[in-house]
Amino acid sequence: MKTNSAPLARKFHTQIETPTVRRVRARGLQVPKTSSCRPGPLTRRPGREICRLGILLLAIGVVAAAPTAEPKIAIIDLKRVFDKYWKTKQANADLEEQKADISKKKKGILDDYQKVTDDYKKLVETANDQAVSSDERERRKSAAEKKLMELKEIEQTATLFQRNSEENLALQVRRRTENILRDIRELVDAKARAAGYTLVIDTAAQTGAGTPFVLYNNGQNDLTEEILSQLNAAAPIGLQKPDAEKDKSGDKNEDKKEGKK
Repeated sequence: MKTNSAPLARKFHTQIETPTVRRVRARGLQVPKTSSCRPGPLTRRPGREICRLGILLLAIGVVAAAPTAEPKIAIIDLKRVFDKYWKTKQANADLEEQKADISKKKKGILDDYQKVTDDYKKLVETANDQAVSSDERERRKSAAEKKLMELKEIEQTATLFQRNSEENLALQVRRRTENILRDIRELVDAKARAAGYTLVIDTAAQTGAGTPFVLYNNGQNDLTEEILSQLNAAAPIGLQKPDAEKDKSGDKNEDKKEGKK
């Protein structure tokens, strides 16, 4: 009539003896540490669709001139535009709140499981106490069996909660990523057509081997800041601080550190 708390702990990736609330993770919710073409937390998708979009962008084949005209090529850093877009930041903030709420509920389930486990162990130990009557021992054994059933129900609840939480987060990541990329692509397409570009290339893209897709560009016809500025023009208050100002502020701090040295 023994039970093991390990199954539930494995479901939550933590030990029951010392419940530790870990962050609920859905695939693709972590910001990559490398400057690859994999964009930010919202962008890892099955089949590397985001990378393919970046490599080709954004090969927007905008034919704005005669077939015999010389190609006019523009460039863009899709990763920077995606990560700095106010809708991406807002979506990530919303997802973090949801993850925190899920972690809180998960901790509640773990606490309930731990309490029922402790009660069950006590009942099992006292069920064999020869100092009490046989009727009392039977009563305690029956109570222990009920506790065991309660533990199994909590395990099922934990499994269902974990699966539903991860699936829901993954679905939101996919939908929000698609919407954000659609915003970017529509604006790039409009800008490219208006300026007569025949191709727009993503300079942040990488090959399957992890090497840069674009080995050199002279920086001309870079649409990154123009696209980013227009996308963020409608940003809510609090998300409107230009990245350029942040970068300058960061540079000043670095200069101060260098001066102290």
